[in-house]
Amino acid sequence: MILAAIVVCEVLFWVAILGGLAARYLLRRARLGAALLILAPVIDAVLLALVAVDLLGGATASWQHGLAAIYVGISVAYGKRMVAWADVRFAYRFAGGPAPERLTGMRYTLKCWRDVLLTALAVGIAAAILGSIILLVNDAERTAALSGYFGILGIILAIDLVWALSYTVWPKRAAEPAQGAALR
Repeated sequence: MILAAIVVCEVLFWVAILGGLAARYLLRRARLGAALLILAPVIDAVLLALVAVDLLGGATASWQHGLAAIYVGISVAYGKRMVAWADVRFAYRFAGGPAPERLTGMRYTLKCWRDVLLTALAVGIAAAILGSIILLVNDAERTAALSGYFGILGIILAIDLVWALSYTVWPKRAAEPAQGAALR
């Protein structure tokens, strides 16, 4: 049940975002667009409520409950950036906005380090959710599957840290112009 809820919430998350952007740029209805965009965090809250109801109803925690915690952590930490990413592309495609910028060099490296901070926030949120679930259910046998997720969260943060370090040492270069374009 929880896996289906995660999938439905992910689909609804993107429907809310794309619907909000479509209302804003295609229908020119800014208020409707804002209302739809506000639904994204509401969807996260619904998923958390479903997890709590499932576990408090006697279910034994599974990998799906841990995945829900990670999903909510990432959604909360990266949600604003995901919306901004989609907004820039929507504005460019449908409203004559500027083209999305491709970061390189130090600017890309700084973005990677900001991502490390966002990932640390996502990991912290997911860990807090997992810890809260474990405390709330208060049955070590029923929540044993969740304890393994703390290590997974550490691995997620470590991977992002290595990613940022790699671009600190080897900054992302600007794309080389096509050979034919240099002759024009």
